[in-house]
Amino acid sequence: MARTNKKSPARKQKSAARSKTASRRVVVLVATRKGAWLFHGDKQRKTWRADGPHFLGQIIQHLVLDPRDGRTLLAAAKTGHLGPTIFRSTDFGKTWKEARKPPAFAKAKEGENGRAVDHTFWLTPCHANEPQAWYAGTSPQGLFRSDDGGDTWEPFSIINEDPQFRSWMGSEQDGTPDGPKMHSIIVDPRDPKHLYFAMSGGGVHETLDHGRTWSALVKGMEVVEGFDAANNAFHDPHCMQMCPGNPDRLYQQNHCGIYRIDRPSNKWTRIGKHMPKSVGDVGFPMVVHPRDDDTAWVFPMDGTAVWPRTSPEGKPAAYVTRNGGKTWQRLDAGLPKNQAWWTVKRQSMTADAQNPVGLYLGTTSGELWMSRDEGKRWACLARHLPEIYAVEAAEVG
Repeated sequence: MARTNKKSPARKQKSAARSKTASRRVVVLVATRKGAWLFHGDKQRKTWRADGPHFLGQIIQHLVLDPRDGRTLLAAAKTGHLGPTIFRSTDFGKTWKEARKPPAFAKAKEGENGRAVDHTFWLTPCHANEPQAWYAGTSPQGLFRSDDGGDTWEPFSIINEDPQFRSWMGSEQDGTPDGPKMHSIIVDPRDPKHLYFAMSGGGVHETLDHGRTWSALVKGMEVVEGFDAANNAFHDPHCMQMCPGNPDRLYQQNHCGIYRIDRPSNKWTRIGKHMPKSVGDVGFPMVVHPRDDDTAWVFPMDGTAVWPRTSPEGKPAAYVTRNGGKTWQRLDAGLPKNQAWWTVKRQSMTADAQNPVGLYLGTTSGELWMSRDEGKRWACLARHLPEIYAVEAAEVG
């Protein structure tokens, strides 16, 4: 199920994008283990105002601003008394209202083992032509859609109950330490019927007909030694991103490396082999440049031996490629030089669309870092937050 490769003239868009974003402010949305914060920046991204905490004490997995109206926020929450739910604000966080019907699996038939949503993990606004529609991915793996702005949610497509997909998902005790995930739900900006998603575990999948049929997109992806790469269940993508300037190019950070795919090809190329061997190409987040499809960033972690999931040697750094993965450059100016044993989760690194691009990352030790110059130098924007689960950058007028 491939598409014709019509590459957008990304580099020609730079001057237009520069003037468009010059008068817009950045708001950094931070979801944590014990609440959510909004950091409002000035137009130069030099001073920041903290707004929060929202939902203090509640687990917030993802906080997303709807780019279609610039004011609606959705928060994926897990509360002690309500369980997994969705909150919605139409006034940029001044007030919140809980969804009347959060994502939930269908009730199991008599004699069958049912599944329960532990938490909603991922939120994605649908196509620009569907202004009230959203997708949600859950743990354990489930795909849901709302057509009323996030108030009520229904299972989308066949994914949740299809026997083949269920076999790829594995059991709820397998895989990711805090539960298997449906994530990286991507809508092609040219076609609302064209979607991608990734499952940890379960691989990458694509539909061209709005979910009626799906094709696995795992060719070229490696799996842990000793397992069968032909079985989608053993594929563990960590994060996947589509290039805004060229929707036919996608990047992926995987349990087994860093990858790139250029459609209509159906085969991923492992570009992480060009990372320094002492660092490796294991990590969680993947960030792509908003205009230049050759530029992407990762934040590697120690994936050796027992998988400590910390910055290699306690020396955190981002790495950037500016040639589609042929070479990588270390970016650590301003970050701790040693004894920093944290990492960055798969949703906790992002970019704005300013020029130069701003980068933002949140750590498992509750620090929010930023760079105004595409990673050349980093500064700590906030300290002592709870463990950071997700970071998103939104632009407002």
